[in-house]
Amino acid sequence: MEFALILVVLVLLVFGIVEFGRAYHTNIQLTHATREGVRELAVSGDRPDAVAVARGAASSLDLALLQITTTECSPGAMGRVTAQYPFEYSIPLFGSGTFTLESEAVMRCGG
Repeated sequence: MEFALILVVLVLLVFGIVEFGRAYHTNIQLTHATREGVRELAVSGDRPDAVAVARGAASSLDLALLQITTTECSPGAMGRVTAQYPFEYSIPLFGSGTFTLESEAVMRCGG
């Protein structure tokens, strides 16, 4: 009887750890994508190229859900790339839902 009570808590804990790991991995992918995108923006100043590089760096994510925005990049100004991604989680006996992960990178533009 005690094992049945403890098993519910252990299952919740294990699935919670797995979902946290998935969310952390997604956040790392977003951070990597924004860093690569802002680097391209700072070097070339081309916004479509920066978005393409950022999308290429986030290849493990669903690109249809990934939203990337950039700012203008003039020499000496700060260029900015922001990425947003909706993360869906599901934990048995607890529930499921969606929250938005966001990452932003800033770099001084060259000239």
